[in-house]
Amino acid sequence: MSDTAMQTKSFPSPYELKAPAGSEGWESLYPYNLVFREELREQEEGRFWFCDSQHWPNVFKPFEVTMVEFASRNLGAYNTRHYLVPPANGIDYRIHNGYNYFSPVPVPPEQIAARVPHFLERAGYYFQNWESLLENWHTKVTDNIKAIEAIEFTPLPEMVPMETITEGVGYDPSVDLFEAYDKLIALAYRNWEHHMEFLNLGYVAYLDLFQFCKEAFPGIPDLAIAKLVAGVDSVLFRPDDELKKLSTLAVELGLQDAFIRGDGNAETTLAALRDAPRGAEWIQAWEAAQHPWFNYTSGNGFYGDDKYWRDDLDIPMGYIRDYVVRVAAGETLGRPKDELIAERDRIAEEYASVLDDEARATFEGKLGLARTVYPYVEDHNFYIEHWTMGVFWRKVRQLSNMLHEQGFWPQPNDILYLSRDEVRPVLFDYASAWAVGTEPIGPTYWPKEIERRRAIIAALEQDRPQPAFNTPPAQISEPFTVMLWGITTEQVQQWLGSDDAEEGVLSGMAASGGVVEGPARVIINASQLGELQQGEILVAPVTAPSWGPVFGKIAATVTDIGGMMSHAAIVCREYGVPAVTGTGKASTTITTGMRLRVDGNQGKVTILD
Repeated sequence: MSDTAMQTKSFPSPYELKAPAGSEGWESLYPYNLVFREELREQEEGRFWFCDSQHWPNVFKPFEVTMVEFASRNLGAYNTRHYLVPPANGIDYRIHNGYNYFSPVPVPPEQIAARVPHFLERAGYYFQNWESLLENWHTKVTDNIKAIEAIEFTPLPEMVPMETITEGVGYDPSVDLFEAYDKLIALAYRNWEHHMEFLNLGYVAYLDLFQFCKEAFPGIPDLAIAKLVAGVDSVLFRPDDELKKLSTLAVELGLQDAFIRGDGNAETTLAALRDAPRGAEWIQAWEAAQHPWFNYTSGNGFYGDDKYWRDDLDIPMGYIRDYVVRVAAGETLGRPKDELIAERDRIAEEYASVLDDEARATFEGKLGLARTVYPYVEDHNFYIEHWTMGVFWRKVRQLSNMLHEQGFWPQPNDILYLSRDEVRPVLFDYASAWAVGTEPIGPTYWPKEIERRRAIIAALEQDRPQPAFNTPPAQISEPFTVMLWGITTEQVQQWLGSDDAEEGVLSGMAASGGVVEGPARVIINASQLGELQQGEILVAPVTAPSWGPVFGKIAATVTDIGGMMSHAAIVCREYGVPAVTGTGKASTTITTGMRLRVDGNQGKVTILD
């Protein structure tokens, strides 16, 4: 398709797309700088925006916007101000009809050369000192998590403690309340800063290897390059590995009947184990595995109502129950790590053998660096999205419930319908009334306002987001956009309904090799994972890394969005599950029960019937 033909098609303008009925006025729920403003229409319509349903698949409640603000700001700062990544600045973002949209900000071509020496010096320092800097990173991040854990939100007392008088403290507990909230936000922000400290360096090292391979080995498939760094020991897989160990132990101890009868209910299963011979031995192992590995969400950690294993033990117990059945049937659990390593080494040697000595040394150096830094690309998920955010949301819920008990809102978790900046005045309202001896104003204001906002959010949730806005560029070449989100020139054309599209066939990224056929199971959110049956093909807008425990049941994965380095692609390769990512519309085109052929080698999904 010619560039001219491409430019004749466009996605709708965000300014022309109407809000769903009942959601009028949704813009007021979000910060002024995050919505498409009429006075900037010409500028905003001149840019291409795509929906980041890979990270933010759901409508935001106001407080949840905090995480996209932190993530995007800090990502941009590391690209633009810390490392000066030559071709890429940050990723601008807007909220439309409750969903998050991104627009990459490239570096003007004339400025790229001047950034190269700065990037080589700064990124080079990290690459040369990777292990020691990463060890320091772990200390910083876990220290911040401990500090968040230590924060407590308690009601203001009837009177200040006598020690306040005798020790001349000079201030009351409202000071601690204000500082606790400010500290909670600040510590979450700090860990999001740390999140981005290494992230794009991991991608850059892989991208450097990728570009070398494309030049040195014309025609090399993208999937073959991805396989060169497979077989990693990522911390992200550790929670699932712990469940597999517990499941194997249950069968070894002869306890499988308790798990089958318990049917995934933690309370019932544990009660049966307490009465079973050697049940106490298993319970001890179960309790030992919980910290830190149950600080793990079935979602992605960006939303306040994501369920964490630590808070809902039925989730890990349900996975264990399925694993126990499989182990008892003689199945060996585990990722095919040895096979992945053997395959990656075979591919590396096959391609290296055609190079001269100098080029081979260059190839092996780039490959070695990519393999060293690549694990962080997934490891950070556990420490930030899962562990940090799990503790953070737990403290937010504690504060919300305290204010709920003071009459500020009708439901315990309603703080999510306030922005983070609206919470501070609520705390002052509460503390001021406490100090004066009157009733706070909030209980007469917030219940009605929250119900209004709740209705707007519910209305927004009735519509799926547009995949993109405005006219796409003739060629999409920004490397992170292609690699992370799978937003390529070809994929955009498929979203627009390319004339070249084959009927009944969806194209995407050949993200994880293999060809399988089977029935589809469309999953829109994590709460539906229990519906998956053995041998089905998982079709979703996006998968979360935490869905690992279901990968032993499914035959393949198909997603709407995601590139070769997306979480879905990486996890599928590590579990040996064929995958096609970045199809654009699989979850809305395919329905549960359709029979599919998924070709993870070619990036094709065929609807058979």
